[in-house]
Amino acid sequence: MIPAAKQPWFQSIFQSITRRLLTKHFHSISISKHSLKSPPSHALFILNHSSWWDGLVSFYLDRLLFGKSGYFMMHESGMKRYPYFRYLGAFSINRDNPKDILRSLQYGASCLSEGDNVWMFPQGDERHLETRPLGFMSGFLYIAEKQPHAPIVPICYYYSFGHHQKPELYISLGEPLIYSNIIGTTRAEKAVEIEQICTKQLDELKKLVVSEAYDSFIPLEKWRWPE
Repeated sequence: MIPAAKQPWFQSIFQSITRRLLTKHFHSISISKHSLKSPPSHALFILNHSSWWDGLVSFYLDRLLFGKSGYFMMHESGMKRYPYFRYLGAFSINRDNPKDILRSLQYGASCLSEGDNVWMFPQGDERHLETRPLGFMSGFLYIAEKQPHAPIVPICYYYSFGHHQKPELYISLGEPLIYSNIIGTTRAEKAVEIEQICTKQLDELKKLVVSEAYDSFIPLEKWRWPE
């Protein structure tokens, strides 16, 4: 397991770089008005994973919306290919090695226990945006078990080509889930319940986008938490 090696100076620079990249490559990035109404002090964020952009968008959101520089689980192969992600807060996982999986999950739980945000993609690999079922693995619930008072917050990303040359990204921030309230007695059962919640959230987001209900969204840069 390759741990994170966060460098605040690098994160600040990379935040500016990421903003320019997103502005250049996307026509717009918007958040659903039906999203989370107040930011948690820290959380385990779980996201659907359909694009290379997901990691960069998550890093950008963490700083912009939550004022954090959290931790992000990343494939070991990707970490070795892009080692600078360690400086942003990424830590690795090698799913071919059970002991490494456990070390990575323990590391994530430790980060969450210290009041940091932890971001994970329960699908593990990128899957087509329209793939159903989403195919959540249950590893993220190990972290939730170790830190049951930290909320689990589902976030959905929906990419779309509308009436513009560049794609659009729509984001939905779900309501926090408390581990003890999740239906199921085993991790596998709870993972199924959370996957159903995330699927419903993603499908509702898709419905708004496809129906062009643009008044249901706020541009990312204009998002403000209610007072």
